[in-house]
Amino acid sequence: MMLSRWGGLVVAGGLAVALLAGLRVPQAVAAWRQNHERIRQLQTETADLTKDITMRRERIRQLRESRSRQELEMRQQRKMLRPGETTVVTPGQPPQ
Repeated sequence: MMLSRWGGLVVAGGLAVALLAGLRVPQAVAAWRQNHERIRQLQTETADLTKDITMRRERIRQLRESRSRQELEMRQQRKMLRPGETTVVTPGQPPQ
């Protein structure tokens, strides 16, 4: 008699735990999906930033190694022309 009472309590407790776990599973799945999507977004951002860093490092390397590249860069930034050079502006092109 005592054993069956304990058995009933164990079964009832097991059902309660299963019910609570069942209620939390959908929330856990939704949270996992959100985390998975956020990880994918961060991986994409990381790849883009890595590509940008690589391009910037290459530009810096070129500027360090080439005097003519340095001169061209400075002239473009300051919108300077050499004697005898002219600038042509065409309609519809955004200024650089």
